[in-house]
Amino acid sequence: MITETIERDFRQKVCSKITLNEEGIDRYRVFTPFIAEDGDHFAIVLKRETSGWVLSDEGHTYMHLTYDINEKDLLRGNRQKLISNALSLFQVKDRDGELMLSIPEQQFGDALFSYLQALMRITDVSYLTRERVRSTFMEDFRHIIEKTVPENRRTFNWHDPINDSQGMYPVDCRVNGMPRPLFVFALPNDDRIRDTTISLLQYEKWGITCRSMGIFEDQESVNRKVLARFSDVCEKQFSSLIANRDRIERYMADIISSFAQETS
Repeated sequence: MITETIERDFRQKVCSKITLNEEGIDRYRVFTPFIAEDGDHFAIVLKRETSGWVLSDEGHTYMHLTYDINEKDLLRGNRQKLISNALSLFQVKDRDGELMLSIPEQQFGDALFSYLQALMRITDVSYLTRERVRSTFMEDFRHIIEKTVPENRRTFNWHDPINDSQGMYPVDCRVNGMPRPLFVFALPNDDRIRDTTISLLQYEKWGITCRSMGIFEDQESVNRKVLARFSDVCEKQFSSLIANRDRIERYMADIISSFAQETS
């Protein structure tokens, strides 16, 4: 039987613990012992299409990633590069979110080996190194502001030219055009939060009037004392960027539109 032949090839080329479960005509669920770092098994289906046999995740991989990563952020920046590299390296196609690999010349075992390698690399997007995670957070922070705030109303990496000519107390983004500009800070770690607290206190000392907003990468991981001091001086906070993307966009849009109505 073809099922036995395919299963035997899978076991010889990949792992002895692989099994196939028939789910319909020319359609099989592929069970492997391989799991992502969060403990979930990879979802793999072997099925015959017009072009021949293919391996498919039927959209499960991206769906699983979006449990922790906003869909808008998944396919851009460093994450997008890592995914694209994995797809290209192992010749896996992205068909509207379904990751597929055609099986050439009955090479079932070799195809499954490559397909698993691709899925492992793609799911590693959730477990980037600390520096890479930080870089994607900063990318996401900048993107959400660029999307929400018109270019003539924003200045990234702003510092006060009179009191801070050397830029010792920078603002990640200054939203201008209001009597009290909005100072927006990206907060990926405790050190950055401490620096922002000091900056806000310094602005207060200089008599700089502003609204302030902090966007945490993960507020739950912040040291309690560091968070308490920051909360004393920051007007508005969001506990994470990913979980509050829509709220952040609405908040900034409301501030901009409210001032426009007041001055119209």
